[in-house]
Amino acid sequence: MYYPYIRQQVKHSSRLITVVGNGEVMAEPDVATIQLEINTQSKELQEAQQENAALMNQVLQSLYQLGIQRENIQTVTYSIFPRYDYVDGEQVFRGYEVTNAISVTLSDIQQVGTVIDTVVANGANRVSNVQFSVRNVEQHKQEAIVKALQDAQVKASTIANTLHLQIDSQPIKVTELDGGGEPPVAFKSVTMAAGGTPIEGGQISIRSIMRVQYEY
Repeated sequence: MYYPYIRQQVKHSSRLITVVGNGEVMAEPDVATIQLEINTQSKELQEAQQENAALMNQVLQSLYQLGIQRENIQTVTYSIFPRYDYVDGEQVFRGYEVTNAISVTLSDIQQVGTVIDTVVANGANRVSNVQFSVRNVEQHKQEAIVKALQDAQVKASTIANTLHLQIDSQPIKVTELDGGGEPPVAFKSVTMAAGGTPIEGGQISIRSIMRVQYEY
């Protein structure tokens, strides 16, 4: 039997260069968030609660006097725990511990040191962290994306020139990778010092990572 020859069409897969571009923008923080706590202890629960409430009201009034609006103050947690000591292997009830924690957001980061000193002087006995961030994150993120794409293009051109390849200047696929999607945050420890609490916001890094594919 005669079988006619059929030429097979072989489809060549695309030849690709894949690179990862990195972009970074340094931004000055313009928002600060302070978390502070008031902790009170007493054998009587009501007494611990009343003392805590009185101190918190005093702290809140001091914040209002600094010009901080109520909408910038938020309760983070309120907890009541019984406390025990162990004496000769036996559990002995010591009393109750009441903790009230609030978060204060400041649009003027120069106020941070003043706010910490003020609330401590008015009854707050713990400042757990100071957090700096950037209000307009998206604008800086777009700048970081541009830098990441430019970095990817330079890398692809370097590879192509080194291997004597002719690549298409337009990428066929662009994918944003994890690495800069979350709002940038900088945490600073707080140290109480004579003459005021020094707080430095520093700078915040906003990054973008892009995977880019070129055809050649």
